[in-house]
Amino acid sequence: MSDRQLRISAGPREWLGLAVLVLPTALLSMDATVLYLALPSLAAELDPSPGQLLWISDAYGFLVAGFLVTMGTLGDRVGRRRLLLIGAAVFLVISVLAAYAPSAELLIVARGLLGIAGATLMPSTLALIGSTFRDPRQRGAAIGLWSAGLSAGVALGPVAGGLLLEWFWWGSVFLLAVPVMILLLITGPLLLPEQRDTELGKLDLASVALSLAAVLPIVYGIKHLAEGGSALPGAIALLLGGGAGIVFLRRQRQLSLPLIDLRLFAARPFRNALLILLAALACVAGVYLFAALYLQQVTGLSPLEAGLWLVPSAVAMVLTSVAAPAVVRRMPVHRLLAWSLAVSAAGFFVLAWTPDEQGVAPLVAGLVLIYLGLGPVMALSTDIVVSAAPPERAGAASALSETSVEFGLALGVAVLGSIGTFVQRGHGFTPGLVVVAVIGAVVFLGLAVLAGRRA
Repeated sequence: MSDRQLRISAGPREWLGLAVLVLPTALLSMDATVLYLALPSLAAELDPSPGQLLWISDAYGFLVAGFLVTMGTLGDRVGRRRLLLIGAAVFLVISVLAAYAPSAELLIVARGLLGIAGATLMPSTLALIGSTFRDPRQRGAAIGLWSAGLSAGVALGPVAGGLLLEWFWWGSVFLLAVPVMILLLITGPLLLPEQRDTELGKLDLASVALSLAAVLPIVYGIKHLAEGGSALPGAIALLLGGGAGIVFLRRQRQLSLPLIDLRLFAARPFRNALLILLAALACVAGVYLFAALYLQQVTGLSPLEAGLWLVPSAVAMVLTSVAAPAVVRRMPVHRLLAWSLAVSAAGFFVLAWTPDEQGVAPLVAGLVLIYLGLGPVMALSTDIVVSAAPPERAGAASALSETSVEFGLALGVAVLGSIGTFVQRGHGFTPGLVVVAVIGAVVFLGLAVLAGRRA
């Protein structure tokens, strides 16, 4: 091994630090789904209005998406470990407050604050991985494990929520964060290095305001349109967000130290990776929504039973996320991405041929194929985005990756959810699932062709 390899290779301390970073990543993704099963008992005790119940569900993801770019860039300036630990402390306190919230209004506020705290944690964990693991092979393996934690959290959220609700009250789902955040606060200063760039200067507050004015209305508009009803408020929000986004981009071109370095988008692999994350997560979110409803409404399973049937697909994604970096050593990245996307497309086609009378097995098989392909897609695309940025801008690049994921999830529920629901109203539930699955297959095949092109 050369002297240079010795200098950049990660040792036991760095790998222990990775374990510390994967835990909050899994928790944060779990926090997006763990509340689903608690909503009935929560509604019975707090008696929220339909609008309040919707905001209890959506406030977390809404504010995570809005603050990711700001917090990612802030971490580059004030220190990623410092921001991570501050966010962990806030997340710990607010989780306890949410668990014992006496009213729907206070729970909505708590969920929103959890979203802001979560936005400090996600890009910080990924940026610390990107700048700690400088060896490309080790970095790929580390991001694969990070992606595995992310997917495991999403899948285990409903299962963990169901198990807790068997013995405890609805607020117990928020207390899952307490031991994880305590562990992070104790071990973080010992295992995680501090990383920041003092030359980036102060945060441009006008850019921060414009980014929030762009992202928050767009996410709100997407979610509002997905709910049905009057389209006017959602359309107005999208127009306002789009206008603020144009002004934001113009300002970034004028600044010497922008909030988002638009020069990163000049590299085709960077652009393609963000597009793949956005489109892939949109299709998966749309079909996951209908698959979960299918398991309950068509096959008659309980929410906990449905959640358990979704676990095999998550296991498949965890395995392929971890394996992807090793496979890349024997196969070019663009080729592995293309094949992985093609495998997921095959899974969507399997879902499209899932008639009512065949029950659970075909649907689970389709989901397993989808997630087998999604594991390498998530790990490799994220690695491409993080690797494209200079070390001092790792937080901003990580935030872009996470923002693509959040927008993809929101778009999937809004667009594919609306299309599937429209078909379902006229032709039944299964045709709605079939249409969404066929759209997903076509999109994934298109992404496979895009990914197969060399940079």
